[in-house]
Amino acid sequence: MTEQEKKELLDELEKRMDEKYKGCLTREDVATTLKAPREKWFKDENGSGANSLMADAFDSSIISWQVWETIRKLTCVICGKQYVRQLANVENADEIAGVFGNLMEKPGLMTICMILVVAVCFGIVCMGLQKGVEKITKKMMILLLALMVILAIRSATLPGAGEGIRFYLLPDFKKAAESGLKEVIFAAMGQSFFTLSLGIGAIAIFGSYIDKKRRLTGEAVCVTVLDTCVALIAGMIIFPACFAFGVQPDSGPSLIFITLPNIFNSMSGGRIWGTLFFLCMLFAAASTVIAVFENIIAFAMDLTNCSRAKAVVINLIAIVILSLPCILGFNVLSGFQPLGAGSNVLDLEDFIVSNNLLPLGSLVYLLFCTSRYGWGWKKFCEEANEGEGIKFPKWTRIYVSYILPLIVLFIFVQGYWSKFVG
Repeated sequence: MTEQEKKELLDELEKRMDEKYKGCLTREDVATTLKAPREKWFKDENGSGANSLMADAFDSSIISWQVWETIRKLTCVICGKQYVRQLANVENADEIAGVFGNLMEKPGLMTICMILVVAVCFGIVCMGLQKGVEKITKKMMILLLALMVILAIRSATLPGAGEGIRFYLLPDFKKAAESGLKEVIFAAMGQSFFTLSLGIGAIAIFGSYIDKKRRLTGEAVCVTVLDTCVALIAGMIIFPACFAFGVQPDSGPSLIFITLPNIFNSMSGGRIWGTLFFLCMLFAAASTVIAVFENIIAFAMDLTNCSRAKAVVINLIAIVILSLPCILGFNVLSGFQPLGAGSNVLDLEDFIVSNNLLPLGSLVYLLFCTSRYGWGWKKFCEEANEGEGIKFPKWTRIYVSYILPLIVLFIFVQGYWSKFVG
């Protein structure tokens, strides 16, 4: 390629980049700020552009595409032939459990799948807030809700599903009394922290993107209602199906990868319904991962003033490395039982997040918003009530400032008590 051809190619590339990024939004001012391509991307120190970053990226893109194709094909071969096909051909519960156990014993396969998921989700985040995170997650959530409604209707119409619906929706105060009201309240509060990612910044990051024309209280109510509805629909899928086929609804990974495949294996058209269910799981998991990654990337950008692309690359590498102990905890590091016999690295990570980061992070948020040593109640109300919609009730000051922090602190202490004392 001649120098003139290179120059013409770079000019055309620069023109396309200008058109692509025209009007892109930044976090500094989501409503109005335009993000223009950086000049250094297209021009070198001499101003010619022959050795620019974009020229290097253009040359390396072919190699990157080849690497990506290799990973994709390798993943399809391994996952498709060694796992998916195995699961489709089994006939009984022991074989299904064996397929799941066999997967857990293959760190190489799990690592490849983990890298693929992390790369795809970070790729979506790298596309930007509107063109990536918002656009793709919106489509995934619509498909997720549609699939969940279809599966819930199918589950509710199974023979014997009525008993599961009654078990799920009708409160049993005797069992609540047996477990203790304190334990029930603790479990409910803990679930609210976990499902909304309160305390680790996910809600705060996306809240920062909300237009000033809309009050935060109304948005908070919408998020809470939608999250509760999705949780209720998920229960309508699982419990009627479990009771219809006499399967105990276990918790954790065994529910998803052993119990439910057993149910689908017993259903008419089970492969279709099972495929739809795991497609739902894929969308739900991907949307959660994308939200967490956006939180991490936004933090990195604010802290270091680096570009989104640079933050994505650095954090992608870090996340891949930090994810390895969890994978190895099921096989190579299975002898490492940090929380007692039968525990693994995943249990330790879940304990750190669920029992520490979520409640303590929420406590910090509360104290910052209400205490005079932080934001303060007055400034918090001014921010929350800016725009149109539901106002934050001022009569809740005593509850939010004093009672709610004590409840969060109780949840934190209760988590340790349940884990180590019993």
